[in-house]
Amino acid sequence: MAIDPHAARLDLWHETRDGRATLINLSENHTFRVDAPTGPTVLRLHRPGYQTAASIRSELAWLRALKTETDLPVVTPLPGIDGELLQQPVPGQYAVLFAFEAGSEPEQGTTTLFATLGRFAAMAHRHAQAWQPPEGFVRPAWTAATMLQPAGLWGDWRRAPGVAAVRELLAATEARLVTDLAAYGQSPDRFGLIHADMRLANLLVADDRTVLLDFDDCGTGWFVYDLAAALSFIETRPETRELQDAWIAAYTRIRPLSAADIAILPAMILLRRMVLLAWIGTHAETTLAQSQAPHFAQGTAALAKAWLETT
Repeated sequence: MAIDPHAARLDLWHETRDGRATLINLSENHTFRVDAPTGPTVLRLHRPGYQTAASIRSELAWLRALKTETDLPVVTPLPGIDGELLQQPVPGQYAVLFAFEAGSEPEQGTTTLFATLGRFAAMAHRHAQAWQPPEGFVRPAWTAATMLQPAGLWGDWRRAPGVAAVRELLAATEARLVTDLAAYGQSPDRFGLIHADMRLANLLVADDRTVLLDFDDCGTGWFVYDLAAALSFIETRPETRELQDAWIAAYTRIRPLSAADIAILPAMILLRRMVLLAWIGTHAETTLAQSQAPHFAQGTAALAKAWLETT
């Protein structure tokens, strides 16, 4: 769905007055760079109906806590003229402004970048386990049910492009995932507040600084799901195991992982793959979904077949 940048009402923030908005990313939301006399900022216009006002405020509460209570380099939300971080330019349309961060999205994965992702994930998880959320805190739950059922958070994988030819295999995969994840459980040492989309596309890398972006999908989920998210769209590549090992090595220098955590990783990777399949089916207007649609179901089926045969 196209969003008119003028609907953002750049007069709502001091930093964006007399500015010009340029679309820089269309994924879950519309993200604009705003160039104004005071300098650049980044404006996120939320997709209507995806997150509630309470949920967005909760995201921003965790983001600000991470900013002030840890060394995790995260983006800084900026208040509007009225002092509120969350703005509503028009009824039903939410917007958040962020301070500009220099850098660019990495073009490809390296063991160094995956070690950074592992370190960032461990820092966020360690904070989440000790943090007391404010009253009214509400975020989505990333569970097998909310991801795999027809009314999943990102859509229904059954309706994604290319699924018809491999639906029986993927249905068997879903059944096995539900069983294995139920056995793994949701004890506090393995399930809590996570970023849920901590991948290369949500990093900004400059010469001496890497910043973590986009907490829009954060919610309660399995901690090792953040590793599966790091491998999004590259799960079938030969270097995946090396990148996974780099993530784990960096993570465990900060926060331990048990044998059960390591054993469940193949299932987590397939769970993520299934939810990405659903996402592709409901975000056909995005360049990323269009590039993945022709082959993603077949690639998922190949991974699923190997997993079912070896576990």
